[in-house]
Amino acid sequence: MTPAASHDEQRLYRVPDAMRLLSLSRSVIYELIRSGRLHSVTEGRTRLIPATAISDYIALLEREAS
Repeated sequence: MTPAASHDEQRLYRVPDAMRLLSLSRSVIYELIRSGRLHSVTEGRTRLIPATAISDYIALLEREAS
């Protein structure tokens, strides 16, 4: 189990925040979600992307670049 995050750490990002963090367009973010390359969750009608999913996606890109 992972330690609890401090109050300063953001654990879930809305799509616009993920767009900014990954420098990708909205349509690309949703395509990555549809294809399973970027994990997301929903709360009500809001699509949220866990910080771990963003890290995992970056690691995936690095592995593919090798």
